Amino acid sequence: MPVFKTPFNGYAVKFSPFYESRLLVATSQNFGILGNGRLHILDLSPATGTITELRSFDTSDGIYDCTWSESHDSLAVSAIADGSVKLWDANLPPTSNPVRSFQEHTREVHSVDWNPVRRDSFLTSSWDDSIKLWTIDRPSSVRTFREHAYCVYSAAWSPRHSDVFASASGDCTVRVWDVRDPASTLVVPAHDHEVLSCDWNKYDECILATASVDKTIRVWDVRSPRAPLTALAGHGYAVRKVKFSPHRESVLLSCSYDMTVRMWDYLAEDALISVYGQHTEFAVGVDMSVLVEGLLASTGWDEFVYVWQHGTDPKAIP
Repeated sequence: MPVFKTPFNGYAVKFSPFYESRLLVATSQNFGILGNGRLHILDLSPATGTITELRSFDTSDGIYDCTWSESHDSLAVSAIADGSVKLWDANLPPTSNPVRSFQEHTREVHSVDWNPVRRDSFLTSSWDDSIKLWTIDRPSSVRTFREHAYCVYSAAWSPRHSDVFASASGDCTVRVWDVRDPASTLVVPAHDHEVLSCDWNKYDECILATASVDKTIRVWDVRSPRAPLTALAGHGYAVRKVKFSPHRESVLLSCSYDMTVRMWDYLAEDALISVYGQHTEFAVGVDMSVLVEGLLASTGWDEFVYVWQHGTDPKAIP
């Protein structure tokens, strides 16, 4: 299956919502502690089983996350370690990029997520304990959300409601927000340790997954959040990211500092579907294609990007 070697350590990978064969990959030098970053735009070639680089954009600080625009097929946004948020255009050369840079966060920006419903706005979350709402046509943020007591590692839009999102924080809570309300609408003490990631079910607007330093993934019904619906245990170290499948309601994908990527069915008695062990360093980025069912991608600190079809070996040579 296709494999791509990056010069820096991988941090995030994202399939395009417009092109079956296009990927966005965020990387950081020196494991994101100090140094430069590079954003890769990659194209898959199913015929040859290879990945080629369409463009890459360099930054003076590491890139921790990235996302495609849901409204323009060539636009992407990245979260930068210097607290900035940068907008890129894949159709323009590096000398014309970034097309915009937003600088409001006072510490590292750790996540970015584009609104899939309204498609005109995106969220950023930061180690400055805040979340910000942006549109690409305004030089400053639309609103700042400040309730978390520690780093906000992840903010994820609801796939059903244009004004609703969730945030995951090092303060061990997950909060649900409606941008029309002055404060969060729900606070869930989700884990006893830092919560590193959250994601909404793509078919049930009330189901939310969280991933934590405690090595588990928990699935919640926000209508009755006193206890999780289930807890998925199996990772050996902190779970860095969790993503719900866009094609199967009860399926989740996760990656961990234990170097594995795992697929789960949270409604099944034996929830673990697959374990993928292609990475030789922390696995920190995963995604599932919206356009091709079962097409998966991962990246990690071993500087590799893997793309494979569920059920196949990511390391298999075509």
